[in-house]
Amino acid sequence: MSSWGYAALFILTAIESCCIPLPSEITVGYAGVLSAEHHLQIVAVILVATAGELLGSVAAWAIGRYGGRPLVERYGKYLLLTQHDLDRAERWVNHRGEWGILVGRMVPLVRIFISLPAGIAEMKPLKFGICSLVGSLVWITALATIGYSLASSWQRIAHDFQAAGYVLGALAVLAIAGGVWHRLRQMRAEKVVEGAHR
Repeated sequence: MSSWGYAALFILTAIESCCIPLPSEITVGYAGVLSAEHHLQIVAVILVATAGELLGSVAAWAIGRYGGRPLVERYGKYLLLTQHDLDRAERWVNHRGEWGILVGRMVPLVRIFISLPAGIAEMKPLKFGICSLVGSLVWITALATIGYSLASSWQRIAHDFQAAGYVLGALAVLAIAGGVWHRLRQMRAEKVVEGAHR
């Protein structure tokens, strides 16, 4: 981010909105810090990150809309998505409609995957685009301004957590490995249940 600036911000936010879990909290928050340090402009950070988010969410919507559920069921396993996940996300969209997308774009974790079921549910592109844009704009603005306001204490916070960073990193790796293992078990269990119903 320090080297590539707005290009990195755009690419990372687009990837995150296309169902690949990258933490926008860190990406956009750090861009806010860089704005306070006069490396980037805060308004440009908000606009570029929102554009990246919108592009990624539209790409995920299009995959769901034109590839359909069979495509997601076939390749979703590589993102550790199960049929249960798709069912739950599709119910969210069907019950909440446009408001579900708008709110979903502001909810951690949900926001990463919400665009795909919106496409599968054949939500109208204009409505989806507006809801995704508004939700993303609110989320990005909040994260960027939080990063901007914490910039003065960023170095102190980073220094205080430097030693603990290695421990936290190791714990994060273990947590991710445990999550993946648990997810694979769930996927296997679903396959067994599907096989029994055939």
